[in-house]
Amino acid sequence: MTDTDAAAPNLSSPAHGLTYDVVVVGGGAAGLSTAASILRRRGGITVAIIEPSGSHFYQPGWTLVGGGVFKQSQTRRSEKRLIPAGADWVQAAATGFEPESNLVHLSNGSSIRYNVLVVATGLTLDWDAIEGLNETLGRNGVTSNYRYDLAPYTWQLVQTLGRGNAIFTQPPMPIKCAGAPQKAMYLACDAWRKRGLADNINVSFHTATPGLFGVKEFVPALMEYIQRYHIDLRLKSNLTKVDGKNRVATFTNVAEDGTKTTTETEFDMLHVVPPQRAPDVIRNSPLAGEGGWVSVDPATLRHTKYENVFALGDVAGTSNAKTAAAVRVQAPVVAVNVLATLDHKPAVADYNGYGACPLTVERGKIVLAEFGYGGKLEPTLPTWLLNGQKPTHLAWMLKEWVMPALYWDGMLKGREIMVAPHKIGTPR
Repeated sequence: MTDTDAAAPNLSSPAHGLTYDVVVVGGGAAGLSTAASILRRRGGITVAIIEPSGSHFYQPGWTLVGGGVFKQSQTRRSEKRLIPAGADWVQAAATGFEPESNLVHLSNGSSIRYNVLVVATGLTLDWDAIEGLNETLGRNGVTSNYRYDLAPYTWQLVQTLGRGNAIFTQPPMPIKCAGAPQKAMYLACDAWRKRGLADNINVSFHTATPGLFGVKEFVPALMEYIQRYHIDLRLKSNLTKVDGKNRVATFTNVAEDGTKTTTETEFDMLHVVPPQRAPDVIRNSPLAGEGGWVSVDPATLRHTKYENVFALGDVAGTSNAKTAAAVRVQAPVVAVNVLATLDHKPAVADYNGYGACPLTVERGKIVLAEFGYGGKLEPTLPTWLLNGQKPTHLAWMLKEWVMPALYWDGMLKGREIMVAPHKIGTPR
């Protein structure tokens, strides 16, 4: 799909110093969904989306690219094609914020003014935080499903590896889609098992976290697959260095008493998930709170200091899982609260921390983890139809067929299927 596939949206020139009713910083899943939800509710208001990239990526699909299920091209579309009707696309990056003056500064040297600001920049993948990683990514058996260009290499390695050591890593939290590091591993193990190679490949999972998964109810099902695939599970083990030429990974390990040790492990395949942080433009701005994330009320997603600023998605300083499923629920909440703010009214909707992680434990089966703030289980479907604590084929079908369609043709277009914003003060 190319930029010529659709008529161009109304591209504004920020050099004009325009003022918009709503400025959305970020044209990813969170930004587009929120802008579309706002405009579906109230046409005629002025909305600008600040996004430098000409491509938009369905990032949840990269796990399936790395597992040989999706083609790389299925996860990429033209950004221009996805800009909602009625919104202006400002193809630039935000370089600074002046919330006291309602200003966003842009990479082209100009600025844009807003009445209400929605921050949806996403987060930064910190590849440089692991010594030697950048120099060897995409070769020497080092890959990651966290990059569009590398996910096909993951599947190439899975197909060509016949014996040796395969290492999968997970950095300290928070990260986007905390189950993704495991998904890559389970799909690889399933492929090797089906080819009769399970006894030839030693698989280990090094995670910096103290447990396999953050919500205990889903751990038993995952542990069954850890044992089935004979995976060497290493908790509190953080990747700190990669020597691609010699194929050696260095880990810092924390013992129960807090003692730290360093170990080196040879590998034939290394799937890396990088540490992740708030973007510098947010960390160094007045919007930043703890950890550099945008400081917001976890329920209304309104900034804790600036009443006309909201944030959602990966950059929001909330404790929910950073997933597309969370964005799907957050966007309608932010949309109605933005409109209330434009009307000089208090917030009208709240968010319960819902997030979902479809854990692909084998090709054709998924453990669908759905939970809210505090790890409270929040299943969408009744358990008699889909028990999220067990691997099911129905969950796989949702992941492979329903969720991509829901993403492209539902949430990005402001169609709020089963995610109507919850009104503050009413029963859930």
